Amino acid sequence: MIDQTKEEISRRKFIGSISVLGAGLWLVPKMIVAQSPKQSPVITIINAAKTAKINITKLRGNISMLEGSGGNIAVMHGGQGKLLVDAGIGVSKPNVLNALNSISSDPVKYLINSHWHFDHTFGNEWLHEEGATIIAQDVTKEHLKKTIRVEDWQYTFPPQGKGALPTVVYKTEHSLFFNGESIHIKAYRPAHTDCDSAIHFQNADILHVADTFWNGYYPFIDYSTGGSIDGMIHAAQLNVSRAQQNTIVIPGHGPIGNKDKLIEFHEMLSEIREKVSKLKKQGKTLAEVVDSKPTAAYDARWGGFVIDGSTFTYLVYKGI
Repeated sequence: MIDQTKEEISRRKFIGSISVLGAGLWLVPKMIVAQSPKQSPVITIINAAKTAKINITKLRGNISMLEGSGGNIAVMHGGQGKLLVDAGIGVSKPNVLNALNSISSDPVKYLINSHWHFDHTFGNEWLHEEGATIIAQDVTKEHLKKTIRVEDWQYTFPPQGKGALPTVVYKTEHSLFFNGESIHIKAYRPAHTDCDSAIHFQNADILHVADTFWNGYYPFIDYSTGGSIDGMIHAAQLNVSRAQQNTIVIPGHGPIGNKDKLIEFHEMLSEIREKVSKLKKQGKTLAEVVDSKPTAAYDARWGGFVIDGSTFTYLVYKGI
């Protein structure tokens, strides 16, 4: 018989672990609690993002990365203006705007959303007000237009305002030429969500893969909007194939990566999925699988922050 109490505790531990995220970076040491948090981790993250420091990393040519307001933001500047990949969280506007102005005085012209999640799109509205045309996959736009409940975050997202909605949409891919750079956007099949896209600055050879890659951390998989552990593995393999040895890879969370880091991430996902699948096929409950510690060999490398081995086991088990 499935021990429902133990399985509910496992789910609560997962929610509790992400409730302690700081500064929207998802990079603070984990604090696992075995009871339901008093508030959704989404609220914790948004509150922290109000005062989060925005760090700027110059990458290659006229492209930089901003860290501190939710997911990592790519910024390209030049005579035609600025182009951003992802918008962070809206409450970070003053610090993000200061960071953008410190890069250059060029106006914001384009914003590309890698997927719908709040820590990548809640800055859409103010960036649109600054002059950005918002580009996104059609599914991303549909999600932003409606109410969405993410059970693993214990949070219901309301529809976003008209100014936050993309006005240029694509189904599978989109290209543009801006500031002398060829930019190609290509959608994945459902992975982290059902609307993930990779953005490749082809001349600079910088690949923004967003939340299909968490550099050094176990990733979150959003089953509420079509996420899939198998899709994550497939996306990770695609990322490996797209990257060359000198490609700079921007993850959704974590430091700048490269092809070798993508390979490590793919191998970790594949090996843990295989271990959990074998245990589940043997008829073991979630609690039993978590107790068997299938991630033990990987926890030192991948589980030292928000999502530990137990919570990642929960996510993998849920999707098999």
